[in-house]
Amino acid sequence: MSQTLQFPFPDIPASGTTLEVAPGIRWLRMPLPFVLNHINLWLLQDGEGWFIVDTGFGLPDIQATWEKVLADLDGPVHGIVVTHFHPDHLGLAAWLQEKSGAPLYMTAGEYLTGHAVWHEIAGHGTAPMLQQFRAHGLAEARCQDLAERGNGYRKGVPGLPTTYRRLFDGDTLRIGQRDWKIQFGYGHSPEHLSLYCADSSVLISGDMLLPKISTNISVFAVTPTANALGDYLASLDRCARDCSDASLVLPSHGLPFRGIRQRVADLQAHHAERLAVLEDSCSEPRSAAELLTTLFARELDTHQTMFAMGEAIAHLNYLEQADRLACVSGADGIFRYVRKQPRR
Repeated sequence: MSQTLQFPFPDIPASGTTLEVAPGIRWLRMPLPFVLNHINLWLLQDGEGWFIVDTGFGLPDIQATWEKVLADLDGPVHGIVVTHFHPDHLGLAAWLQEKSGAPLYMTAGEYLTGHAVWHEIAGHGTAPMLQQFRAHGLAEARCQDLAERGNGYRKGVPGLPTTYRRLFDGDTLRIGQRDWKIQFGYGHSPEHLSLYCADSSVLISGDMLLPKISTNISVFAVTPTANALGDYLASLDRCARDCSDASLVLPSHGLPFRGIRQRVADLQAHHAERLAVLEDSCSEPRSAAELLTTLFARELDTHQTMFAMGEAIAHLNYLEQADRLACVSGADGIFRYVRKQPRR
């Protein structure tokens, strides 16, 4: 983490309470049942009511916390915005929608992908994922662990919304006295939305820009040749260009911070270093599974292995499409990658 980032709110809100980070913008934190143990949610004042940005993982204790938060609000919920389809963001959207009667705002790519993953259709689901991972060399024992895990998405999203108001890139969403511009980001999910208020210099970045950890960038079985990392890096460039560097960034994980351009530069450098390490590791043909220990020094549990494989494939696709690696398939059908020429 760069030392030049500024963290104006070092204290996190206690469970069931909110903390004001700007006039009419409140910070709410909910737990997650993973190593990444929290998500930040946001409440935006809308006249005599409120908009919710992201909803938390679909667990009973998080519903109970929401009950307390909603009871303490000084007005009704006017709208629910979900940045993307991942379960810690979409998890309780249907429940909150039913409870409040408020409309849900999402992008089409995120809304439809959530339904496809939940129902395991259209190339989404455990079986296509395992087919992809086997083709990239993941050991059968690890594949079986993932198979036994089943559809983890449904555990975090117990019910799906059936109506929404579609948001497009560049749309303006008027909430209270603020205009929030919708910015699409790519690589982490199909059409991730962030919200930027130029007048208040506030960016609700979702998972696209985090202060301490790098966003997971994965290639999924339904889009096996996607250059997800290239898409993500281009999205970071756009964020640095379109947002004021003095903006307060409200991320989904970690603390609110200032220093967009420095953080973008740090992330660009991080991925450039990872790409160089992978390229150097492919003097002989290597599969994504064989390169997991190159990208991730720590021991990976089953949940982390799923994300790590997607991220390894994303980096390898980037290098192949940059003409730095060649993909070869042996008699065993496993994809392996080899450096095209020595680095100078």
